[in-house]
Amino acid sequence: MKTVHHTIAQRLPFKTKNNLLITSAFLTGALLLTGCQSTSLGQSNTVAVKQAPSIAKKTLETALQKQRRQSFSYHSNLEIGNNQQFTDTDTSTEKMAASDYVDEHCEETHDQAYAALILQAEQQNKDILAVDYDTKRDSIRQSYFECVAAYHAWDDHQYDSDVKVAPDYQALFDNYEDKQRPLDRKKAQLLDEYLLKPLSIDSQGIYQPMAGKATMLASAQYQARNHHSSINQPIYMDFKNGDIYLWADNFAILNSELLDDKLGTKWQNKWLKIAIDDGTLPKGFGGEVIKSHFAALDATYDAAPVSQFNYVAPNSLASLSPKLPAHQLSAMLPSDQIIRRVQSFEDYQASQQKYMQIFYDRISEKYPELVQEPEPMTAFESIQNPKAFTSKSIVQKILAMIKDQMNEEVTTGEVVANTEVQELYGFDKRGQLKWEHLRRQLDNTSEANSNKGMRIDVLQQYSAISTKSLAFPNLPSNVQMPNASNSIDLREYGPELLQYYQDGNGTAVGKMVFNMLPMVRERFGSVE
Repeated sequence: MKTVHHTIAQRLPFKTKNNLLITSAFLTGALLLTGCQSTSLGQSNTVAVKQAPSIAKKTLETALQKQRRQSFSYHSNLEIGNNQQFTDTDTSTEKMAASDYVDEHCEETHDQAYAALILQAEQQNKDILAVDYDTKRDSIRQSYFECVAAYHAWDDHQYDSDVKVAPDYQALFDNYEDKQRPLDRKKAQLLDEYLLKPLSIDSQGIYQPMAGKATMLASAQYQARNHHSSINQPIYMDFKNGDIYLWADNFAILNSELLDDKLGTKWQNKWLKIAIDDGTLPKGFGGEVIKSHFAALDATYDAAPVSQFNYVAPNSLASLSPKLPAHQLSAMLPSDQIIRRVQSFEDYQASQQKYMQIFYDRISEKYPELVQEPEPMTAFESIQNPKAFTSKSIVQKILAMIKDQMNEEVTTGEVVANTEVQELYGFDKRGQLKWEHLRRQLDNTSEANSNKGMRIDVLQQYSAISTKSLAFPNLPSNVQMPNASNSIDLREYGPELLQYYQDGNGTAVGKMVFNMLPMVRERFGSVE
C-alpha cells in the first residue's frame, strides 16, 4: 500500500540512483496526511476470477486509493540481510576468484588449498608428506597445472579467437573482477552474524490525516548474547500548524556539551519544535504537494504491466528464497488472501523516473517561481548563505535536484537486470488489508563484492487505532501531545543562544561554529 510511510520506506534505505530520497525532505510532513485503514475489498469474485492478474491489479489499486484518507495504527519492522551471497556460493558450481588480480588466480588457489591441507595434517598430528595425503596433494598439483593451462589459453584467446578455453575457466576469467572471493564470503558471514542478525529497526505510531496529526516512535535495537542496547526517537507531526516535534532529551547532552553550556535540565521531558514552513512558501503548497504525489502514484501504477500482479497462496511465502525473516513470516502466514507485485530492477527504476517527472511537472506548472535555476554555488557556500535556510530556497534546491535526477540515465547492468523488487499485500477473510511487505536488493552496481547480495525486508502491519494505547509508551502521560508548556521552540531558542554568545559566553566549539556563519556576524558581529 502506498501510504506515505511505505512510499518513503521504498526510497530511503536503498542506494538507488534515481530514487525519491531527494523529495522526502519536504514531502515528509505533507505526505503523512495520507492515511490508510483496513478497507473492504468485497467478496463477490469467484476463486477462478481472482486468479486473473488484471483482477489482482485492479483490486489492489481500489484498496490503496480508498485508504488514502483513513486513520490507522501501524507497526513497521525493517530487517537487513546478506546471507544470500554466501548461501548461493554453497550450492553454486561456479568457480570463485581467489586473488585481486586474474593473473595471480592459479597460484593463489594452489597456495590456499595447500595451506588448508597443511592445517588438516597438523590437526591430525601427521606429516603433510605422509602417504595419507598423496591423493590430495596430487589433486592440488593437477588442478594447478589445469588452471595455468586454462589461463594461458584464455589470455591467448583475447588475440586469437580460435584458441579454445574450458567454459568454466572462461566464465571465471572473463568476469574476474566481479567474482566473489573467499575473503568476501567470510566478511559477509561475519557481518551477518555480528551485526545484521542482532540488529532490528522498528517504528510504530498512528496516522490521523483528518485530525492533522501523525506520530512515530522510531527505534533501533541490537540484541546479542552478551549485549543489548536500544535507542528510541519519538516524533510528533502537527500538519495543521506545519510543525514537527522531536523529543528534546535525545539531543540535550550533545547540545549541552558542544554549544549550550548553560542548558542544564531545561530540555528534560520536553519536545523540540521545528517549523516546516517559515512563511516563505506559496500559499497552499503543502496541499498541492499531496495532490501531485497522488497523481504521480496513480499514473505510474496505471502504466504498470498487468503481468507484474498476481495472487499467491499464503503457504507459498515459506518457500521464498532468500527466506523471509521468521518473525515477519509468522505475521504474514495467517492471511486469507495475498496479492503480489514483482518488478525487475530496471522497471522499478523506470517507474521512479516516471513518478519524479509527473511530480516535478505538476509542481513547476503550479509554482514556476520554485523551479527557477538557482545561482551556482558550492555546498559550503550554500551553508554560508543566510538565504539558503528559508523553506522556499530549500524547496527550490530540492526541486533542482529532482530535475537533475530525471536527466540521469536509468542504471543498467547484469546485476541490476537480475534483481527483482517484490511487494506483497495481505488481506484477512473480510477482504481488509492487514499488512504489506517490501523486499528488494540494495543497489550494489558501484559497490565492492563484499556488499553484493544485501537485501532489505520491510513489513508494515495495520490495525484500528486503540483509544487505550499511548502513542508513545516510553513517555510520561503529560507529554504525549506537545504544547507550548512542554516544548522548546527552535525559532525562539536560536536567537537566545546567539545572544548568549554575543555576551561573551559559550563553549569553544560553539564560538568557532558561530563565527563561521555569516548570518551570525551580520546580526551580532564576531563572538569572542
